Amino acid sequence: MSGADLLEAADETTRVLMPHRKRDWSVPAGSLSWSCWTTAAHIAHDLLAYAGQVTGRPDDGYLPYDLRVSPDASPAQVLTVARACAGLLAAAVDAAPPDMRAWHFGPCDPAGFAAMGVAETLLHTHDITLGLGVPWQPPQRLCALVLRRLFPDAPTGPAPEVLLWTTGRGELPGRARLTSWVWRARVD
Repeated sequence: MSGADLLEAADETTRVLMPHRKRDWSVPAGSLSWSCWTTAAHIAHDLLAYAGQVTGRPDDGYLPYDLRVSPDASPAQVLTVARACAGLLAAAVDAAPPDMRAWHFGPCDPAGFAAMGVAETLLHTHDITLGLGVPWQPPQRLCALVLRRLFPDAPTGPAPEVLLWTTGRGELPGRARLTSWVWRARVD
């Protein structure tokens, strides 16, 4: 996965959520305990953290910094922050050599950080759309890429439904709903 995939996911988030920027974003984001606003800020936080990992290349933990989005920021501003952080991660991923490794519960390559960034963006956009009552499904192509990279043992089926199932957000016929899950970003 690459920076282009990250930007595509961020553009999709902006496309689907920006028309609803005037709504009440203090409501819970789907089944999460976070509000829609907090969930959007979390997307930005994770994307920036991943960018720091790729550029800082620590091998033993996350870098000791954090993103703080002003609590007065409007939903539109939070979405803009998330898009900016997606741009930073995209630039970091595309500039890094493919054999670069940085810590994410073990060594992770640039493509793994890109996959995690796309997953965070799509999954939490889904959470926000549920909270706001906006019908939306993550894009097929991006979901398929995330599944291939982070969930190589995922069952077959339509990629959006399988990604939501693998992360405890959806149902798949004949399979119990997951209550815990872990993706595999680590490379050896």
